[in-house]
Amino acid sequence: MSIRVLIADDQMMVREGFSVLLGAMPDIEVVGEAVNGREAVDRVRELTPDVVLMDIRMPEMNGIEATREIVAADGTAKVLVLTTFDLDEYVYQALRAGASGFLLKDASARQLADGVRVVAAGEALLAPSVTKRLITEFSKLSQEPRFPATAHAAYGDLTDRETEVLVLIAQGLSNAEIASRLVVAESTIKTHVSRILVKLGLRDRTQAAVFAYEAKLVTPA
Repeated sequence: MSIRVLIADDQMMVREGFSVLLGAMPDIEVVGEAVNGREAVDRVRELTPDVVLMDIRMPEMNGIEATREIVAADGTAKVLVLTTFDLDEYVYQALRAGASGFLLKDASARQLADGVRVVAAGEALLAPSVTKRLITEFSKLSQEPRFPATAHAAYGDLTDRETEVLVLIAQGLSNAEIASRLVVAESTIKTHVSRILVKLGLRDRTQAAVFAYEAKLVTPA
């Protein structure tokens, strides 16, 4: 089945360019476009896409608020934030709002398509080294916890191994890299990640990474 994508950006050239690039992929289908955050929320409800390419700076409702509403109301659509600069405070806010990752607007066609596939598959952290740097930088600025007390209380239910895996997720490592580091099978790491998300009530790996920073399991550099 094709990955259904909605493109939300107030610039027509960006929407059309991404639509052409993604439409050329045999496993990706662009099902709609939105010119602002409010329309993006409405279109997600109407079209039920798998992935939303979300610009941050848009009129009527910005991408951060739109992401928060989509994640809260839909529960299945993954939001991939589009940004011009990788070190952007708004990107970190979008991750806190529930976005599954981010992608630079000057990404190549291959990077764009791969990013959509990765997010659709639940591998939330794109370009781990860059994402790690962004989360590290802006976790310093974020004082208000995103996650409820129940999530922090549930941290005590994690096993030592699950805690170790959570820390490595926050450091930007993929499942394969974590498996290599801990000398176990990648399938074992996938099981640990699933259990971590269930125990903490988190949506994906990005939320797990943000939670690890907010819980002070990882200290910003």
